[in-house]
Amino acid sequence: MSSTFSLFRKILIANRGEIAVRIIRACQEMGIRTVAVYSEADAGSLHTTLANEAVFIGPAPPPESYLRGQAIIEAALERGCDAVHPGYGFLAENADFAEAVRAAGLTFIGPGAEAMRIMGSKIASRRMMEQAGVPVIPGYHPHEKEPDAQVTELLAAARAIGCPILVKASAGGGGKGMRIVERAEDLPAAIESAQREALNAFGDPTIYLEKLISRPRHVEFQVLADHHGQVIHLFERECSIQRRHQKIIEETPSPALTPELRARMGEAAVAAARAVNYANAGTVEFLLDDEGRFYFLEMNTRLQVEHPITELVTGVDLLKAQIRIAAGRPIPWSQENVEQRGHAIECRIYAEDPANQFLPSTGRVLRAVEPVGPGVRVDAGVITGDEISIYYDPMIAKLIVLGEDRADAVRKMDWALSQYVILGVTTNIPFLRAVVQHPAFVAGDLSTDFIERHLANWTPEPSPIPDEALIAGAMLDLSGGSMTIPPPSSSTNGDPYSAWNVLDSFRIGDVRS
Repeated sequence: MSSTFSLFRKILIANRGEIAVRIIRACQEMGIRTVAVYSEADAGSLHTTLANEAVFIGPAPPPESYLRGQAIIEAALERGCDAVHPGYGFLAENADFAEAVRAAGLTFIGPGAEAMRIMGSKIASRRMMEQAGVPVIPGYHPHEKEPDAQVTELLAAARAIGCPILVKASAGGGGKGMRIVERAEDLPAAIESAQREALNAFGDPTIYLEKLISRPRHVEFQVLADHHGQVIHLFERECSIQRRHQKIIEETPSPALTPELRARMGEAAVAAARAVNYANAGTVEFLLDDEGRFYFLEMNTRLQVEHPITELVTGVDLLKAQIRIAAGRPIPWSQENVEQRGHAIECRIYAEDPANQFLPSTGRVLRAVEPVGPGVRVDAGVITGDEISIYYDPMIAKLIVLGEDRADAVRKMDWALSQYVILGVTTNIPFLRAVVQHPAFVAGDLSTDFIERHLANWTPEPSPIPDEALIAGAMLDLSGGSMTIPPPSSSTNGDPYSAWNVLDSFRIGDVRS
C-alpha cells in the first residue's frame, strides 16, 4: 500500500445505498479496506456485498440502525478501523457524532464539529456570513429564545421587510419548517405552523425571516479545504430543477453565469469556508436573481448528492480528495490549475410516482437495465432483485452524462433516460424526460419554480407495452426462463390477431414455420 494512505488501512462507511457504494469503490481504488454497516432491511444489499466486511447495526427504522452513532463507533473500533466516512444524510452533519468519532481515536472524514454547528444553524451562519462580507438575503433573525417572544419580534420585523416573505426554520432543511407568506395578515398563522413543524422535525422551534426572492436560481459552489490553510472552489452546480424543495436535476456549468459572475461567486464561497475554518469537502449554496445578484443560502458540511457532475467536468475525484484531506495531506491543486471541461448533467432516479404527488413507490425491483455509452455514468445503490423499503429515501440511482457542451449534454441525457429500464416499481424517469425535453429547459431558462410553472399538471404518456407484459418478462428473466406465464384471457378481447391467441413455439428473432 502507498505510504500516502498509511493512516487509513480500513474505513467504516456509516451509510447505505449509492453513496456507500461510491465510497467503497473509491477506497478499493486506493487500496483501503472497507467495513459496511447495514440494517435488517439492507441485508444482502449492494453495499454490503461490495465491502470487505459487513456489520449488522439494527432493525430497519433509522433511529434503530443508521442513526445509532455509538453503535457505529463501536463497530468501527471492533473491526479495527482507522476512520469513519459518514457519506450524506443520517449522521453526516451531526456535530456530536463527529466529536464522538474523534474522541474514540478515529478520524472523521469531514469537517470539524464547530464548523458543522455554525453552518448547521441558519441564523448563526447568516451572522457569520455578514461578518465575512458574503452577501445574504435581506431578513431578520430573532434575539429572543422563547417561541412566544420570537413571534412578537418577527411580526414587527416582517412589517419592515415587507411581503412576500419566507418563514424558515433555523435548523431546517428540505423545505421543513418553511412557509411562504404573501399577505401580512397570514404571517401569525405561518409562524405558528413553521415553529410547530420545526420542533417536530428538528427538536428546535427557532425560526427566522427572509425576503422572498422572485423566481431565483439555486446555484452552489463546491469547495475543498485542507488542514494547511488552502481553500479552493471547483466551480458551480446549477440545482434549480426541484420538486418540493428537493433537487432532482443538476448541471454544471450553470447556463446563467458569466466568467465574471462565476469568479465573484467562487470568491464568496471560499470566503464562507474560511470564515468557519472549514476543512474537507463542502458546498456553499446561493440564490441568484434575474439581475445577477446572489445571496448566501446555506453551507452543506458534507459531500453533496450531485457531486459526480463536478467530478466529470474537473477530473477531480471528490471522494479520494476527502480521504486525502482527512489523512492530513494538502490539496494538490491551486485555484488557477482547476478548470471546467465540457458540460455535465445529473438526474436523480427515484422510485416515486410524479403523477401522484411524487409519492414513494415501494416493492421489489424486478429488472434494472442501466444505459451504457461514452460519457454516461450511473451511480446506483439498487440493482435487480433489491427491495425499495418504506424506511429510506427512495432514490434508486443517479444518472450522469458528460457532453461537449450543454446542447450535447441535454440530448445525451434524454437518450440515456430512454435507455434506462426499471421494472417492478414506478419511477420518475418519464417525468425527468419531460423536463429535459421542455423548451424552457433546453433554452436554459431555469428557476426553482420550474416544475410548478411548466409541469404542474404533467401526466405520463401511456406505454405502448402493457405493464403486465413488462413485469411478466422481468419475472421470467429472474426465474432463469423456467416460469410458465399463462396468457391473460381478458387481454385478448377476442382479437384474432392478439399474440396471446397464438400459442405455438415461436420466439422473437425466429421465423414462424
